[in-house]
Amino acid sequence: MPSVLVVEDDPSIRQSLIEVLTEHGYAVRSAADGFGALREVTQTPVDAVVLDLGLPDLDGGDALRMIRGISSVPVLVATARDDESEIIKILNAGADDYLVKPFSGGQLVARLSAVLRRTSHVPPAGAGAAGAPVAAAAEPLRATVVGELAVDPGARTAYLAGRELRLTRREFDLLAFLAHHSGQVVSKRRLLTEVWREPYVDDQTVDVHLSSLRRKLGERAAAPRYLLTVRGVGIKLVAPR
Repeated sequence: MPSVLVVEDDPSIRQSLIEVLTEHGYAVRSAADGFGALREVTQTPVDAVVLDLGLPDLDGGDALRMIRGISSVPVLVATARDDESEIIKILNAGADDYLVKPFSGGQLVARLSAVLRRTSHVPPAGAGAAGAPVAAAAEPLRATVVGELAVDPGARTAYLAGRELRLTRREFDLLAFLAHHSGQVVSKRRLLTEVWREPYVDDQTVDVHLSSLRRKLGERAAAPRYLLTVRGVGIKLVAPR
């Protein structure tokens, strides 16, 4: 049974999240503030954290960075902040995904399940029932060099002109997939299906990560070098000319 730490200062919202996750087979612990969350993470490891940003003692972004300093536990941020620059900041601080409030219990469970599939060997709650078909393992991605960009999925490292890029988990997964298919136009829907494994999520999720990834590659959408947008079709990673 996967364990989840819910960090939420509002008692009614916290209780609702606990109930939803418990009903879906998660073992749930909770904290009402940032320092409480840090104590929970250090004292008893969990498989995932659902983190509110509006905490009474610490800004959620600061709490996230402190969690990242002591643990690689997957973190799903729950926030009322829907500004793109704020979302990029959250992802750069180490969040594995985000949900903008208000959201349904079903969306929370689906996002959390997807985060666990991508970031750990812990199966989502309710997975692996006896007799259930097991999906074949995906083909391992090979190290790829595109121009001055080198991406090694095995070591989970990416270098640009000899300088290691500091990428979040999701940014690395996105870059590795595009590098593996370099020169090919990949649709956002395919990225959501094969990188996010969430084909029902809107394209803004990809746009936010691409914007952050472009910045770390030293380019802009208006002046691309590696990430070229093919309008109405998708994105492709190419060597700069």
